[in-house]
Amino acid sequence: AMIAGIEEGYDCCAARRVSREGESRLRSLFSQAFYRLSNRMTDVQMPQNAVDFRIMSRDMVDSILALAEVERFSKGIFAWVGFETKWLPYENVERTLGTTKWSFWKLFKYALGGITSFSITPLRFVSGMGFFIFLFACLYIAATLIQTLIFGVDVPGYVTTLCAVLFLGGIVELSIGILGEYVAHIYMEAKDRPIFILRQTNLTKHKEEPTQHDSEPDV
Repeated sequence: AMIAGIEEGYDCCAARRVSREGESRLRSLFSQAFYRLSNRMTDVQMPQNAVDFRIMSRDMVDSILALAEVERFSKGIFAWVGFETKWLPYENVERTLGTTKWSFWKLFKYALGGITSFSITPLRFVSGMGFFIFLFACLYIAATLIQTLIFGVDVPGYVTTLCAVLFLGGIVELSIGILGEYVAHIYMEAKDRPIFILRQTNLTKHKEEPTQHDSEPDV
């Protein structure tokens, strides 16, 4: 069926489960939550319950191999290259032999790696949190100063210490947020992914042959 799909003109034919029979209810819930969270946090839209078992055209294989990153989240990479995929649904069945080697902790790390491989949203969250903490600290300092000027000082040194701690803490959080933005850009640049991928082209590659000609020596 996969070979027939490639012959129809698809670049990829892959299997996708239409049920999760044989799995625990908790594991199925976490799997569904991962797909929903990943599709919201990243630009890569992964079909739910897609598996890695698939057949691909040579153009798609070459595009995947062109990605230089070492930490390779296969499901995300297959979706990122953007080739047309034909999905073959199948019913999941309970395992009859052996036990899975994918523990819950391994699946959790795999899911976390998948999200961080294609999204800088966690770093953006830290940046936003740092800005709001800094803003809250400034507002709280202003409110505390106004209260002190109106009602006086209950405990000597309290307002000074509180303002200093909040101001410095806000500056630190804001600085971490700014660093997070730069780290996010560095992280995506370090992956060195191609800007775009050509599915087909009418251009041909020509190797320029060096032209040999006789020349008179300079005098």
